[in-house]
Amino acid sequence: MKTRFNFIFIAILSVLLVSPAFQSMHAQDKKAKKVKKAKVRLKASYLKIMDGAVLLDFSASAKIKRKNVKVKNIELTVYNTTDDAKIVLGKVRTNSNGKATFTVKGGIKSLVADTTGTFNISATFKGNDHFKKAKKSIRFKNATILAKLVTKDSINYISATFKVGDSVVAGQDLIVQLDRLFKPLTIGDEFHQTDANGTILVPIEAGLPGIDGILQLEVVLADHDDYGNIKAIVNATIGKVIVDESTFNDRTMWSPRNKTPIFLLIFPNLLILGIWSLIIYLFINLFKISKN
Repeated sequence: MKTRFNFIFIAILSVLLVSPAFQSMHAQDKKAKKVKKAKVRLKASYLKIMDGAVLLDFSASAKIKRKNVKVKNIELTVYNTTDDAKIVLGKVRTNSNGKATFTVKGGIKSLVADTTGTFNISATFKGNDHFKKAKKSIRFKNATILAKLVTKDSINYISATFKVGDSVVAGQDLIVQLDRLFKPLTIGDEFHQTDANGTILVPIEAGLPGIDGILQLEVVLADHDDYGNIKAIVNATIGKVIVDESTFNDRTMWSPRNKTPIFLLIFPNLLILGIWSLIIYLFINLFKISKN
């Protein structure tokens, strides 16, 4: 009888202890199921550098707890879609700022346009444990900017012609700027409109400084609905040579440790040597006095 009572008591106690544990596990599973994945918002832009690379810039963000955050370290697959095909161009991963730049191998010639002459590019994210899958597409047509430096009456100008196929385009706004370390310097007005020949002619101010006298001039079509971003670069040796006045490699007070001024190496060491010589001399005399 006593054994049966003990068995019943242990069974009831086990049920009381195990039931809350199961309820807690069930609640945790239910809570985990309720966690919603954040929606990723992708942005994309296209940049064509004349006689250079074709770049696709992407950025990823998400709204988490009512705050916009950059989505880092997610993989995007880039496609070139046509009327009847989907060509994988490659993959790219976002950095700590949620941005990624994909370089199209082979440039614009490696892309395939649809029947309207439009290039269709898409980037997809497959999703993960924290974010939903996402997709972004951009469309653009091919255009060119032919830029060069010309000199008239001892004045330097940058000349640029905007063309779509073999046809020039009049009334198109172009930006002329000088490449600088932090931000490009705009030359002349903010925008320069092409004439009936699809050309702009912008004077370059004399005396602009450049490394070895070289100025990197840029003619830019920015954020066009049909043609995206296009940049033509002209390197012109018309700048004022920058004189390097840096004393970084000289022996000055603000130079690196291996360029310490000579006098700072000599005098402190002489002082240290003199102090230690005096201490040794005093110890020798004290030893002699103790012997006597």
